[in-house]
Amino acid sequence: MLALFGFLTVGVFLALTLFTRTSVLVGLVLVPVVFAVLAGEGPDLGSYMADGVLKVAPVAVMMTFAVLYFSLMMEQGLFDPLIRTIVRWAKGDPVKITVGTALVTMCVSLDGDGAATFLITLSAFLPIYRRIGMRPLVLTAVVALGAGLMNLLPWGGPTLRAMAALDLPSSEIFTPMIIPMIAGGVWVLVASYLLGRGERRRLGRITLDAREKVTVGAATGDTGSSDATGTDATSSDAAGTAGTVSGDHPDFDHAAAHQWNDTDVPRWRMITNALLTVVLIVVMLTHSIPMEICFLVAFVIALCINIPSWKDQQELMQKHGSSVVLVTSMVFAAGVFTGVLGGTGMIQEMARALADLIPQGMADALPVTLSVISMPLSLVFTPDAFYFGVLPVFAETAGAMGVDPAMIAHAAIAGQMTTGFPLSPLTASTFILIGMAKVELGDHQKFTFLWAWGTTVVITLTALVTGALSI
Repeated sequence: MLALFGFLTVGVFLALTLFTRTSVLVGLVLVPVVFAVLAGEGPDLGSYMADGVLKVAPVAVMMTFAVLYFSLMMEQGLFDPLIRTIVRWAKGDPVKITVGTALVTMCVSLDGDGAATFLITLSAFLPIYRRIGMRPLVLTAVVALGAGLMNLLPWGGPTLRAMAALDLPSSEIFTPMIIPMIAGGVWVLVASYLLGRGERRRLGRITLDAREKVTVGAATGDTGSSDATGTDATSSDAAGTAGTVSGDHPDFDHAAAHQWNDTDVPRWRMITNALLTVVLIVVMLTHSIPMEICFLVAFVIALCINIPSWKDQQELMQKHGSSVVLVTSMVFAAGVFTGVLGGTGMIQEMARALADLIPQGMADALPVTLSVISMPLSLVFTPDAFYFGVLPVFAETAGAMGVDPAMIAHAAIAGQMTTGFPLSPLTASTFILIGMAKVELGDHQKFTFLWAWGTTVVITLTALVTGALSI
């Protein structure tokens, strides 16, 4: 009977979130409470919920200070020199521009905020793509590949949710995926190179002169239009004039090409911020100090260095407090959901029921199968619905069949709302990406889908080699 109530809890939660009948926050709390009461577990609900909240508290603390830390670093212009250097290096070569776009996207995505990544990278590169006639679809594809890969980071949404849902530390979920993630990064650069080479064949090498009127693509100030294939309506003109533009303005990469908001930060502070960030990442990877403590201490140090005034610190908190509250409230609500399902024994009973249905011979293939289909699942499940509703059931089922549940987490983050989130209509940030580039969602999905799935395949194959996944 508990298994039935468990499946009803997950099913109703998925239905409510998929069809947006209620907010995820409400569904995570009320749905398990209602079915736990119906199952006769009402008297112990308080302790189940409290246990769940306590288990996810470190994750919530880590997310809070990770968002605040990287938001502060962005405001202090930590990555501005990198962006300017890459744009200056790229000049008018489409290949260099696409590879540079990927590199900048992966750096900006360190804060784990997809919406902020899209706002920053599109603001920096869209005018350049338009100026030389490169297709906006290429830009959205490259940015999607870079941002999707970096969403595997332990403070990224999917990995964070997996840690909270399965009550596993980052050392068990993220650390084994570091090498596969690096391999995925290599694939992103290769894919960006191939996309850029295609644009080079179409346009040729272009050396821009900000003093001349460039009449290729959307360079004249028009936002441009796309046909069904996503090719700019002016692409024929672009191909015909690509090699005729000459000259090189020294301010093109900063003033004429994009609207990046430069920051007037002293050099010593930039160097200090860079060193602090490097030390933070190194300490986190060694796991010598809990991750939430790393971010807490690093953020306080960064505040003292960059914003010593209490009034200015308050303004920073107010500016980014809303996003922090939204994320942490969801994490605590997830603690309630998993606490009730685990405390009542629903997850265990659901796992046993599923284990009875799955042939024993398929147990070892479950992680790899899930990994391969994880990216397309982003188009069907919201991250909350999948990681809080589906993943615990898969993990418990795998555990009952002798498979390490951590491998199920590895399989999930290989694509579900990592490589797949920039294509999903279920995430608001996707519409920021396509809206700024003025491309249709369907065109973006068709153009990017196989490239993004390729990232998942590379991660999966590398994980098999390193032992993060097994058959």
